[in-house]
Amino acid sequence: MPMTLDEIVEETRHWPPERVGELVGRLTEDLHTSDPETEAAWKTEIDRRIEEIQSGKVKGIPAEEVSARIRKILAR
Repeated sequence: MPMTLDEIVEETRHWPPERVGELVGRLTEDLHTSDPETEAAWKTEIDRRIEEIQSGKVKGIPAEEVSARIRKILAR
């Protein structure tokens, strides 16, 4: 008999985070497929953003600062 969704969730609670991440990635793989035009547009956008960072036009925000902002928002 196949496992229920609740049984699967309960089972995965005992897994290491990297294994859960792999499962989520594999389950959502098909959800993230898109047409070639969309992929090309995203590549153009990513390349533009990388160029802005590398040229110094845009400065990144340190991960610690981003995490602090998120914690502050979630504490509201």
